Amino acid sequence: MQIGIMLILAIGLGRLAARLNLPTVVGELVAGILLGPSVLGNAVPVVSDWLLPRNPEQMHLLGAVSQLGVLLLVGITGAHIDLGLLRRKRLAIIWVSVGSVLLPLVLGIGLGFLLPGSVMGENGRRPLFALFIGVAVAVSALPVIAKTLLDMKLMHRNVGQVIIGAAAVSDILGWLLLSIVSAMATVGLRAGVVAESVGYLLLVLAATVFLARPLIIKVLRTIERSADGRDVGIAVVVVLIVLAAAGTHALKMEPMLGAFLCGSIIGSLGAECRRFLELVRPFVMAVLAPLFLVTAGLQVDLSALKRPSVFAAALITLLVAIGAKFAGGYVGARMGRLPHDEALAIGAGLNARGVVEIVLASVGLNIQVLNPASYTIVVLVAVVTSVMAPPILRRAMGRMSQTTGELEREREYSAQPVSTV
Repeated sequence: MQIGIMLILAIGLGRLAARLNLPTVVGELVAGILLGPSVLGNAVPVVSDWLLPRNPEQMHLLGAVSQLGVLLLVGITGAHIDLGLLRRKRLAIIWVSVGSVLLPLVLGIGLGFLLPGSVMGENGRRPLFALFIGVAVAVSALPVIAKTLLDMKLMHRNVGQVIIGAAAVSDILGWLLLSIVSAMATVGLRAGVVAESVGYLLLVLAATVFLARPLIIKVLRTIERSADGRDVGIAVVVVLIVLAAAGTHALKMEPMLGAFLCGSIIGSLGAECRRFLELVRPFVMAVLAPLFLVTAGLQVDLSALKRPSVFAAALITLLVAIGAKFAGGYVGARMGRLPHDEALAIGAGLNARGVVEIVLASVGLNIQVLNPASYTIVVLVAVVTSVMAPPILRRAMGRMSQTTGELEREREYSAQPVSTV
């Protein structure tokens, strides 16, 4: 019943968003907000408690479905990465990544020292709270950005590739910082905590190049030659993505990192291997990805904004988050010698924080760095930035014509006719 109603609303509001010239991700996020405590929970609590009982077991069931959806979505996104282009534009990606993380991190930490004590959690050490707010302002949401670019058919564009590459780096740095903050909240800041987190990241990258890549090549090449390779190949790429996610999770890192790296490897092996993921893509995009976005919206409760102090803090945090991320991405792109229009698009695209921010907020609440009020503020930033990023991105991209390389990449990634607009 839950999944059926969630899909009905997600599809309906997603189509409505498309009619309003917005990506479907906007309608799918709004569907979750409508079903969650912000609307249904306040308007008809009896129906809300019956449909979505707030007990851990029930929410874990939905969480498992959405987790599978986000892992496959990120894996498909990784397969669409043009590694050759990223190598050619590595200077721009480095500058964009540094700018879009460093400036928001610094401004967010400063904001954390200025916010009122009433929004701090029980673990009320001001430096720890400030660092957490800095991380919350600095992160991007690779899954939401990926869904937006795929919906808008911008993944094959050079700007889309730079946005995804920078978002991946931003996510890696964000989860690394979050692991450090979580360790500080429990055991205090020690050099060993930071060294362990960095060491795990280097281990994952080395394993991807020297172990995972040869193994994936051997497995997929063998399947290609088998008689029933199509069906087996679909199952195998799903298994590979899930196991890669489990591997990074076991090392206390974000599972999405493993899924993204695995998808990147599969995509780099050519069209024959990538087609297995393309066969999975319709179900992921039509069913699992919308369920993931609706589930993210279910966690939003905007009732705390009725308090003037919380509303003021939320407004200031939102302005700082949007301005810092946009400015950081734009300045980084310009430092990387990208033109003005591309820099605007990159600043807009990286602003979406989505479910990554919601997960981060949940972690902050669990370790008592945040309280319910500051949790709502962080979630509000996630929702607003995810909704506003697509139309700004569309407007910025509307002034840029496609290059020959982009058209060739579109033909390679899609069986649909190529538009020259």
